[in-house]
Amino acid sequence: MSKINLLIVDDKQENIIALEALLNRNDINIITTTSPNDALRICWEKDIAIALVDVQMPEMNGFELVEILKNNVRTQDILIIFVTAISTEAKYAIKGLSAGAVDYLYKPLDPYITSAKVDSFIQLVKTQIEIKTKNQQLEKIQADLIKAKEEAEQGKRAKESFMANMSHEIRTPINGIIGLVSLLQKEPFNESQKEMLNLLEISSSSLLGVINDILDLSKIEAGKYKISFSETDIKELVTQAANLLNIKAIEKHIFLKLVIDQNVPRFIMADSLRLNQIFMNLLSNAVKFTNEGEVIFKVEALEEKANTTLIRFSVIDTGIGIPEEHINTIFHSFEQVENVHTRVYGGTGLGLSIVKKLAELKGGTLDVQSQLGKGSTFSFTKWYKTVEKETEINISKAPETLPNLEGLRILIAEDNSINVFLIVKILNDWKVQSTVVTNGAAALEALAKENFDLILMDTYMPIMNGLEAIQKIREGHLPGKENIPIISFSAGVLDSDQETARRVGADDIIGKPFKIGTLHEKITRLVKK
Repeated sequence: MSKINLLIVDDKQENIIALEALLNRNDINIITTTSPNDALRICWEKDIAIALVDVQMPEMNGFELVEILKNNVRTQDILIIFVTAISTEAKYAIKGLSAGAVDYLYKPLDPYITSAKVDSFIQLVKTQIEIKTKNQQLEKIQADLIKAKEEAEQGKRAKESFMANMSHEIRTPINGIIGLVSLLQKEPFNESQKEMLNLLEISSSSLLGVINDILDLSKIEAGKYKISFSETDIKELVTQAANLLNIKAIEKHIFLKLVIDQNVPRFIMADSLRLNQIFMNLLSNAVKFTNEGEVIFKVEALEEKANTTLIRFSVIDTGIGIPEEHINTIFHSFEQVENVHTRVYGGTGLGLSIVKKLAELKGGTLDVQSQLGKGSTFSFTKWYKTVEKETEINISKAPETLPNLEGLRILIAEDNSINVFLIVKILNDWKVQSTVVTNGAAALEALAKENFDLILMDTYMPIMNGLEAIQKIREGHLPGKENIPIISFSAGVLDSDQETARRVGADDIIGKPFKIGTLHEKITRLVKK
């Protein structure tokens, strides 16, 4: 801590010399003057902490000097000690203390009392300086925290905006692929072509699942991730995953075998999309890193309690294996085992990271055992609630059996040409008269000129997005058409996308890709309403 400035004001030089000698110490810097006016200048120019002021002086007495100091913001906090030889009467002490002094010393000065009092005030000043410094540090820390919070919130908003745009840009073309496959499946093809279409449907759905889960990593980090449980045919789920990866296994001339224990229940309550993502990642890794031998996908029921079953899903391969020192790092995002053998396989290093996060969120455990050069076993184990029901699956009404919607006029606001083709084709099959525009502003113009029974409004479009257009309609931008039913199309995966669409006035939301039956049901319900 720097030295404390102490000012002595006395019109007699001999008194100043005596006080200087008495108060001489290393932690204070003594400044002296015989003139009260000079004392004012010194106090304004220098950071004076303590002032010993004589009461009787010719130019200006001590009371007047202190009154001036106390009325100035820059000097009002100086600790004033009056030094006087006038009288020891209480009225003078009261007058001095009333003027703003903190103490009173009487001449002739007692060296011990004077030194002790000044020392106590020096300690008080040091404490005040320390408190002031701490307060300044706290204020800076608080300001830094506020700034960091603002930057974090801004970063979060930017990230959510990026994720929403990324979701839309990636999922929109996949919606087109899945929709076109759905339309092609109604055309007459031979068995070989139908098989290829089925594989294309499985592949595109699987790709959509991968994209969804990568996007869901942002939800996991934000604590907004939700697990959705529904009745799941576990045998069908694992069979589909094995069949899809078997194509790649055949290309590599390795054998992929699915083994399901007889005591594994057929139906369980599970998040089938997330569970399938775990299977796909583990199986694709096993096939990728196995050059000869086999990959076994094994499903076992380890234990049963009441209506729950402990199920273990294991993927066993005869691949290159993992060095023991790298087993823990393979679950880190964007990390792979770094050696000459594995560099040739490529990949993002996200697969196992996603699997681990999903396993933890689903309340299960993920285990790995591996020997370098001999193969690896990845196992996911979790307790599942079993569902007792008939083995026949209730299939929802097929698209071709859906009733016509003849007479309906629907406005489609969509900027993606493939999606436009897909939606128009579906609506034409239902004998719906459709009008297409490519942005929100054009939708408002079309609605101003014609009457429609319903609007299908894409969320993200150029010039004016769908949300802005919906809000303008609901606010009465087009009088008399405020209540037209609107279904918002969104390829976004964030909950905030749906919340925003409902907030601005959308009657319903349908995600991309969508099921044809779902679209028919929503249109029918809203038009009837």
